[in-house]
Amino acid sequence: MARRTTAHGDVLGDALLDRQHRIADLEVRLSQLEAEWSAERARADAIAEAAPDVDGLLRERDALRTEVRKLTGELCEARRLHEAAEERCELLERQLETIEATQRAHGSRALIPAAATTWRGMPKVLVVDDQADNLLAMNAVLSTLDQEVVAVSSGRDALKALLDHDDFAVIIMDVQMPDMDGYETAAHIKRRNRDRDVPIIFLTAMGADAEHSARGYAAGAVDYIGKPFDPWVLRAKVAVFTGIFLERHVAAR
Repeated sequence: MARRTTAHGDVLGDALLDRQHRIADLEVRLSQLEAEWSAERARADAIAEAAPDVDGLLRERDALRTEVRKLTGELCEARRLHEAAEERCELLERQLETIEATQRAHGSRALIPAAATTWRGMPKVLVVDDQADNLLAMNAVLSTLDQEVVAVSSGRDALKALLDHDDFAVIIMDVQMPDMDGYETAAHIKRRNRDRDVPIIFLTAMGADAEHSARGYAAGAVDYIGKPFDPWVLRAKVAVFTGIFLERHVAAR
């Protein structure tokens, strides 16, 4: 009986010693985990201190992304307008080359080709502006050319003038007019088979920024000039389109 008791006591002693060792191991592991947790907490505190407003940074990132998308759209639109402008420049250069070749062929120093003598009278320039002072100024600017200037003060008068005459080489039109503005007047002109090929130059104090000029070209204009403008440039453009008009009609006779 004593032997059994002694053996049982030894087993319990071994079990107790084993558990004490396990407890010691767990305490060591727990100390290690606490040290690691303390280190991670210190690292988190350092990150939070370096960038305390994470939400603010996220908002700033989103705002920058929105700005990038906006700028990308504006860049695409600017490229489209640039390509359209390049095409118009190439067209005008070809037109100028045609006029210069005609002038050389006829030995003329005038802006109007000598072939104009075969056309019944001189081609006309239609000027549309609701301000009388502007009409007088346009007459003065174009007075050095040989074309006849027809000046009207409204879009409706412009449409009536186009019904009364079929020899307008170019139309110079203001944008801001009461009742019927330049864009609407141009739309009416382009819907008429008889007048749809008459080139329209918008001349306006609204400026020649991308938004306004794009709307002008969409209305069918061949050019969009902001005020103040260079009189020489306007006269040269009018001469170009007058020369094209004469070449086209003389060739058709």
